[in-house]
Amino acid sequence: MNLEKTSKGSIKVTSQLEFILLMACLMSIVALSIDTILPALKPIGSAVGTTNANENQLLITMIFLGLGFGQLIFGPISDSFGRKPVVYIGFLVFMLASFLCIAASNIEVMVIGRILQGIGLSASRSISIAMIRDRFEGDYMAKIMSFVVTIFILVPIIAPTLGKFLLDNYGWESIFYSQLIFGILVLIWFWKRQPETLPEAYKKKFSTAIFIHGTKEFMKHKSAVIFTLISGLATGSFMVFLSTSQHIFEVQYGLVDEFPYIFGALAFSVGLATFTNGTLVVKFGMRRLVNIFVLLFSLTSLSYTLLFYESLNPDIFILICFLAVQFFSVGFLFGNVRSLAMQPLGHIAGIGAAINGFVSTIMAVPIATFIGGFIDTTALPLFIGFTCCGFGSLLLLLFVKKSV
Repeated sequence: MNLEKTSKGSIKVTSQLEFILLMACLMSIVALSIDTILPALKPIGSAVGTTNANENQLLITMIFLGLGFGQLIFGPISDSFGRKPVVYIGFLVFMLASFLCIAASNIEVMVIGRILQGIGLSASRSISIAMIRDRFEGDYMAKIMSFVVTIFILVPIIAPTLGKFLLDNYGWESIFYSQLIFGILVLIWFWKRQPETLPEAYKKKFSTAIFIHGTKEFMKHKSAVIFTLISGLATGSFMVFLSTSQHIFEVQYGLVDEFPYIFGALAFSVGLATFTNGTLVVKFGMRRLVNIFVLLFSLTSLSYTLLFYESLNPDIFILICFLAVQFFSVGFLFGNVRSLAMQPLGHIAGIGAAINGFVSTIMAVPIATFIGGFIDTTALPLFIGFTCCGFGSLLLLLFVKKSV
C-alpha cells in the first residue's frame, strides 16, 4: 500500500496497483507523443516543407533532446517544492508546445515545438521515476519499475495504429490533439488521487547550488555513473530504431499499411520482457539479468551484421525475428539499469533521476542521429550500431564489476 502523511498527520492511502497504473500513464504521455506520429512523418514533413528522410527523423530525435535538458530543470526543482507541482508546470509547457506544432508552417518551427514538447514531458517522465524511488528501493524497485514499464509499453503497441487511423480520417493535426486529451485525463487523475511522495524532511532549500551539490554527490557513486552510461547506450539503440523504423519498413520493404502492426508486435516483445523481468528480478537480482541480456543483445546484433554484411535486406520475417530478440533483451535492461543507477541516490532522488535521464538522453540523441544518417537502402547500419552499443555496455559492466 502507498502510505502518505497528510498535513494533519493522518495517513492517506492509495493502492499500489493504482500507483503503478498512474506512474505508467504519466510515462505513457511521452510514448504517445513519439509513437503516434511515426506513420505521419512523411505527411507532416510535406506540410512543413521537407521531404528529406533525415530531416523527418528530427521530429523523433528532437523531442528526446528536450526530454534530456528538461529533466535538469524539473528534477532539482522537485527536490525543493515537491513532485506534484513540477508535473503541473511540465504539462503546461507540453500543452503550449503542442499548439505550436499544430500551427507550424516550416520544419524549424516544428522542431522547436518538438523540443519544447520534450521539455514539458520531461517533468512527468523524470518525476514518475523519482516518485517510485521515493517509495521503493533495490530489487523491489526494479520489480515495480518492470510492472510500470509493462503497462507503459502498451502505448507503443497501439500508438502507431492509432496515429494511422487519425491521419487517414482526420489529418495529422488530430494526432497532437489526441495527445493533449490523453494528457489532460491523466493529469486530472494524478491531481485527484496521487498524494505527494517527497517527505517534508527530504525537501531541500531551493538554490542554484542544488544542481552543483547534487552532481557532485551523483559523481561519488561509480555504479550510478556507469549504469547511467549503459542506460544511454540502450536508449540510443532504441531511439535509432524509433527514428528509422518508418523508413525501413515503409520505404525499404514497402510495408506502408503493415508498418503499425509490425511496430506494435516489436513493442510487444519489449512488454513481454519487462513483465517477465518483474517476476524474475527479485529471484535473480538486477545485475545478473543485466549481464545476461546485454550479452544476448550484443551477440544477436553481431550475428546479423556478420550474416548480412554487404548484402541486401533479408526476408522481412528474418528481420523481425532479429529485432524481436534485440528488443526482448532491451526490455530486461530499461528498468533494471535505471534502478541500478538510482539505487544509491535515494537521498537525492529528484536530482539523481534528472542527471540520469539527462546523461542517458543526451548520449542517445547523437547516437541515433549518427547511425540514422547511414540508413538508406538496407537496415545493416542499424545492427552495426546495435553491436557497438552492446559491446560498449559489456565493457562498462566489466569496469563496474572491478570497481565494486
